[in-house]
Amino acid sequence: MSSSASAASSQAATNNLEAFWMPYTANRQFKQNPRMFVGAKDMHYTTADGRQVLDGTAGLWCCNAGHGRPKIVEAVQNQVAEMDYAPAFQMGHPKAFELAARLTAMMPSPLDHVFFTNSGSESVDTALKIALGYQRSIGQGTRTRFIGRERGYHGTGFGGISVGGIVANRKQFGNMLNGVDHLQHTHDLSRNAFSRGEPKNGAEYAEELIRLVQLHDASTIAAVIVEPVAGSTGVLIPPVGYLKRLREICDQNGILLIFDEVITGFGRLGTPFAVDYFDVIPDMVTTAKGITSGVIPMGAVFCAKKIYDAFMDGPDHLIELFHGYTYSGHPIACAAALATLDTYEEEGLLTRAASLAQYWEDGLHSLKDCPNVIDIRNLGLIGAIELTPIDGAPTKRAFSAFLKAYDDGILIRTTGDIIALSPPLIISEAQIDELFGKLRTVLNAID
Repeated sequence: MSSSASAASSQAATNNLEAFWMPYTANRQFKQNPRMFVGAKDMHYTTADGRQVLDGTAGLWCCNAGHGRPKIVEAVQNQVAEMDYAPAFQMGHPKAFELAARLTAMMPSPLDHVFFTNSGSESVDTALKIALGYQRSIGQGTRTRFIGRERGYHGTGFGGISVGGIVANRKQFGNMLNGVDHLQHTHDLSRNAFSRGEPKNGAEYAEELIRLVQLHDASTIAAVIVEPVAGSTGVLIPPVGYLKRLREICDQNGILLIFDEVITGFGRLGTPFAVDYFDVIPDMVTTAKGITSGVIPMGAVFCAKKIYDAFMDGPDHLIELFHGYTYSGHPIACAAALATLDTYEEEGLLTRAASLAQYWEDGLHSLKDCPNVIDIRNLGLIGAIELTPIDGAPTKRAFSAFLKAYDDGILIRTTGDIIALSPPLIISEAQIDELFGKLRTVLNAID
C-alpha cells in the first residue's frame, strides 16, 4: 500500500464514528447527525463548523470555573513535565496531602479527612464501603442495609445504581446490592409547582425514614444516602426542613448520613457546599466534577473524624482500609484541583452564585408562559423546566428542545421531559439573558 493510500485509510478509520459506543447517548441518532465540539473557552464551546455555543450546563455539571482557565491549564502542563504519576499505595506525593488539607479546611468540623477517587461513581461506592467498614469496626456488623431515595442518582457503579432510584439506570442490570431500600422522592407538583427556591411543602417526606427504620430495624441500617438537591433526575429541590429532619432521624437511630454533593459541591448553590447552604452536617460527603472544574477526572469523599478514627486500630504496620484506586490522588489531578481552588478563591466563584441567584431565578421563571411548561424550579445557579410529555413518546419533547437549542447556539441538558440548566459560575447577567432568550425561542418552536 502506498503512503498516500495508507494515510487515506488511516484517516477513514479515524473518522469512523461507529467504534465509539457513546455513554448515555442515542447512538444511532447521533451518528446520523453528529454534534461535535472542537474547542472551549470561558463560557462557550466551538463546534466543528465554527459556531459558538453558550454553555448552559457547565459541560456536564462540572466546569464550574468555565473553560480553558489559564491557571488550571498551566498547572496541568507543569505537572505533566514534573511528575506524571506516583503510586498511591504505600507511597505519596506532596500535592495530594496539600490538596487534602485545603479541601478539609473548606468543610465544617468534623469532616476532616478525605479519600481521593476518580469520579462521582467511585466516590459513592467508596462511601458505601467505608460506611459498612465503619459499622463493623464499632461492633455494629449487623448494619449492612442502605437507604437511598426514589429518583436519586448516585453514579453508575453497582453500588450507585443500587442506592439510586432512577429506573432506567437499574432495569437492564438485574440483581444489584442486597438489602437496599428507598425513601419516597420529594417531587410534589400538586403543591409545589413553580416554587422559587426551597418548596414550602414536603418536609414530612423525611418521616418515611422512620417507617423504614420500623420496617427493617435500626440495627440493620448502615447509612442513608441522598443528594441535597437531586440533579440528574431533573433538579428536585428539598422542601424546607427536609434535610434537617433526615439528620435528626439518623442521629436518633445510629445511622450514618451521606450527602452526594457531586453536583452541588464547589459553589453551585452560592456556598462552597450544600452542607453550608442547608446548615446540615452529614457524616460523609461525596464529591467530584467541580473539584477540578472538569479538567481532569477526580473525586473525593469527605469523612467525619469518628469514621476515620474507627479504622485506626490494630498494629500500625497493617493496612486499615482495603480499598483504593490506581489513580487515587493522581499528581496531575491534584495539580488541576489545587489550581481550580486557587481560581475559585481569587475570583470569588464559590459564593458568586449567591449574587446571581435572584437574576437567574427571575429569568428562569419568566419562561412560565411558554407552551407545554408545567413546572419551573431553581436554587442557586441550578434550574429546571419540566415539560408535558408527548402522549406515547416520553422524553421526545425535551430531546427536540435539546436539538434545537444546539442549533440555536445554547447547550442545555435534558433528563426525561425536563430541561436542566447549570451554567459555569462565571456566567454574566447578559449571558443569562441570552440563555433564557434563546430558550424561549426554542420552547415556542417545538411541538
